Amino acid sequence: MTFSPADFRKALGLFPTGVAIVSGRTPDGQLLGMTVSSFNSVSLDPPLVLFSVARSAASYAAWEAIPRYGISVLARSQDDLSTRFSKSQADKWALVRPIDGQHGVPLIPGALVGFECERYAVHDGGDHAIFVGKVLSLNAVSTPAAEPLVFYAGRYAGIRRTEYVEAEMDGMLLHGW
Repeated sequence: MTFSPADFRKALGLFPTGVAIVSGRTPDGQLLGMTVSSFNSVSLDPPLVLFSVARSAASYAAWEAIPRYGISVLARSQDDLSTRFSKSQADKWALVRPIDGQHGVPLIPGALVGFECERYAVHDGGDHAIFVGKVLSLNAVSTPAAEPLVFYAGRYAGIRRTEYVEAEMDGMLLHGW
């Protein structure tokens, strides 16, 4: 290897990612939650998404044990929640009242969109496990003008949309792009 893990992490940080909070409930009713930037779509049919969890995470066994979870895509104004849920602390849910989705999955209020998922597969991802979920429902879909929370080069960022970009996006949608 001609680069260090720190070099690799820094290089990966140059790829901007959206920020989401994955949430769930253990069989005894305990709320789980953690910030991820590893959220991606996998398939439209069936509707599949993925996120990854470090095998060293204190909550790893709990994530392996739950059959359903939520993924809330955060708005630009929710960077404080992202920071709170990114830490290993006892009460991440203090002052946060989750929304119960159609399938009883806890979701973050004010998120751009919430996905309720059931576990579809878990794959080896080196020091992480890759959780693939089948989307059961979509919740709290935001307006097109809402700004997502983005992580870039080790910091939170936003996306500034221009009229040109919005017009181009509308054209792509009209033409089935």
